[in-house]
Amino acid sequence: MKHQPQDILLVTGMSGAGKSTVLRTLEDLGWEVVDNLPLLLLDRLLASALPASSAGEARPMAVGLGSQTRDFEPEKIVKRIKKLREEHGHDIGTLFLDCAGSELERRYSETRRRHPMALDRPAADGIARERELLAPLRRWANRLIDTTDLSANDLAQQVRKSFARQDAIGPTLSVMSFGFARGLPRNADLVLDMRFLRNPHWVAALRPGTGKDADVSAYIAGDAAYAAAMTAIDSLLLLLLPRYGAEGKSYVTIAFGCTGGRHRSVHVAEHVAQRLRDAGFSPTVSHRDLEAAPQDSLEGAPAPTRGRGGTAGDAETGTH
Repeated sequence: MKHQPQDILLVTGMSGAGKSTVLRTLEDLGWEVVDNLPLLLLDRLLASALPASSAGEARPMAVGLGSQTRDFEPEKIVKRIKKLREEHGHDIGTLFLDCAGSELERRYSETRRRHPMALDRPAADGIARERELLAPLRRWANRLIDTTDLSANDLAQQVRKSFARQDAIGPTLSVMSFGFARGLPRNADLVLDMRFLRNPHWVAALRPGTGKDADVSAYIAGDAAYAAAMTAIDSLLLLLLPRYGAEGKSYVTIAFGCTGGRHRSVHVAEHVAQRLRDAGFSPTVSHRDLEAAPQDSLEGAPAPTRGRGGTAGDAETGTH
């Protein structure tokens, strides 16, 4: 059966080097993503009918491969890639994710996971064994990213810069939260101050949480100004972002700030990122100060209770 030529990226590399992050990012960019598919089944996948939503156009495809993939043999994979290119005209690239052994050991130690090739031995043994196994694919790969010094967010940004589709809407977006108490973020194009919203820090039951928690989010969204403010912010961004793209701006970072960077700014960043996804954008979200410890002296004096009977405002305290 003759296949429709398709852009295919094989994503492989050292376990713990960031394959999952790369595949998630490519999926956000509109790629079709398949992980740990035996390469022998790739022919069947490429020959299958496109989904009705594709309008007859095949999306670029990313296929994750690794030492845990069934029948994983790097030499045979290289031969299979050559055959798919020659017989079906597919444009196949190979991205290899590398990482220093010492950093991989640290990551496995930090997550307390066992290395897939050293279940009953130190992680260093599995790393060395896997590096030897993957050597043919590393030599063959036409793209290589060393993730030793990259955070997950850094890696996602690099993937976006390298693999964003030409038909993507607007510039590459980053949405972040931060705390003004720890300084303004560098390289932010738009900074929006969320300190006008009521502060969950002054509610004892909410203080330990973050803007990702449902009860904290509900408290923030209960502010009288919240709905109108979010509508205005959404409208502003949906107006500006296409115009930034039309002017040739490739990257835009939108930063939402509150005092400590744990509650209001986190919630709003998540809300806005979802709104942008719904509108066809694919933002990367990061929270600069989410792990910072809450501290009364950073937050200033609590806002007075606003007379909302039965609301969490009744539980606000200003005790230092």
